[in-house]
Amino acid sequence: MEHTGTMQKLKSGFQHSFWVANGMELFERLAYYGQATILSVFLRDHLKFTEVEAGQLSSIFGGLIYFLPIFAGALADKFGFKKAFSFAFFILAIGYFLIGSTGMAAFSGWYTDTNLFLVLSIILIFTAIGGSFIKPSVLGTVALTTTPETKSLGYAIYYWLVNIGAAIGPLLAYFVRDSFGIEFVYLVSAASCTLMFFTTLFIFKEPAAKVAEKREDIITVAKNLVTVVKNIKFMFFLMLFALYWLVFWEFFIVIPFYVSDYISPDAPIELILSVGAWTIILLQIPINRFTKNIPTPTAIMIGFVFAALSWFLLYFAQIAGVTIGIGLIVATIFVFSVGEQTQAPRFYEYLADLAPKGQAALFQGFAFLPIAIAWLLGGTFGGWLYQTFATTAKQPEIVFLVIGLVGVLGAILMFVYNTFMKK
Repeated sequence: MEHTGTMQKLKSGFQHSFWVANGMELFERLAYYGQATILSVFLRDHLKFTEVEAGQLSSIFGGLIYFLPIFAGALADKFGFKKAFSFAFFILAIGYFLIGSTGMAAFSGWYTDTNLFLVLSIILIFTAIGGSFIKPSVLGTVALTTTPETKSLGYAIYYWLVNIGAAIGPLLAYFVRDSFGIEFVYLVSAASCTLMFFTTLFIFKEPAAKVAEKREDIITVAKNLVTVVKNIKFMFFLMLFALYWLVFWEFFIVIPFYVSDYISPDAPIELILSVGAWTIILLQIPINRFTKNIPTPTAIMIGFVFAALSWFLLYFAQIAGVTIGIGLIVATIFVFSVGEQTQAPRFYEYLADLAPKGQAALFQGFAFLPIAIAWLLGGTFGGWLYQTFATTAKQPEIVFLVIGLVGVLGAILMFVYNTFMKK
């Protein structure tokens, strides 16, 4: 009876739109990570861009996906989440289809005698604009469709489903690439977003509740961004954390190139890159319990150290003459993921501590800035690094070493920063 009462209480704590919005987020992440795992290889091996060009295109898409939500959230509040979801999935469906079409024989006539780099840049910007509305709309819906007693669990469910999508998307992408071709992965992503577009139209209902603290309009958001940028202490911390995410995103740039060139072009890149998501699904709760008493600055330091160690595993294996196979790369991603799960829950806590009194919510609103900055820089940096040392010089170990040293630099700077903050 007690269990039944708990379940009824849980159900009453989540409105219908909560489950619909989180289900749509799962499919959106499935679409995003399915194509993200093969994007760099698709651009280089299928469309014949150089590693640097592939990195630059990846930077455009990834950077905007995480930067534009700062402004998209204000528009989602203004026009409503139903309209925001409809717009987002409509644009994403078209955008993913257009990305895939650049590599399909059936549409080759569309791109004859065109500057494909410029065309793809425009398509990726267009797609990112649509994708930028998803996260603020989902998180806003969670805030409006939960009770004070279930809000924390609601965000945990959201995070869990995000990683389910991030784990299933690459799995599906692998089977599609293996059976039909790499370009058709984008059709699956487009189909997923098309399905969610119709789900929004016919199933999702605008939350009835009003936001207690409305997001500001676009002008106010821009002013807030200036306020954050002017806070030197806070911006320095964000730049430090961008180093961490730069190391992370290189898994999506460098590893697909390396696996294709040095292991096998038919290797399951998608399954390899999904290891991080599966690790989070399986280990996030026990790792949180195990590290709950570690001070926040220390937990963040551990994240940086594990980030560096993960790439050093590949470097030392390479110079020792050990054959780097899929198993070692999986171990590398696993090591990074353990560090990520140690520091990630503490990141937002640390942001709140750094923010001036009364401005914690404002400063936490820019928590995605380090990820956006890392993507904007990381794609180009990783592409140049790989082309210079792995492709031209045939020394992939230098690539691993440099990325690991970026993690070391971040750890050292974070230690100095924490020492300065204590004083």
